[in-house]
Amino acid sequence: MKRMSPEKVVSILSSYGEDITLEEAETLLDFLYELASIALRQSLFKRKEAQGN
Repeated sequence: MKRMSPEKVVSILSSYGEDITLEEAETLLDFLYELASIALRQSLFKRKEAQGN
């Protein structure tokens, strides 16, 4: 999976009037990728449970 760069996050948020540092952008990206991973695992687990496996 291709990760978004912290620079891109800073740029996107800046266009919405939110100013963050590169370090904050890196932390935000780490958090969001971990959250997405957890959500995906839960979704796959529920699907497997629904199939009776």
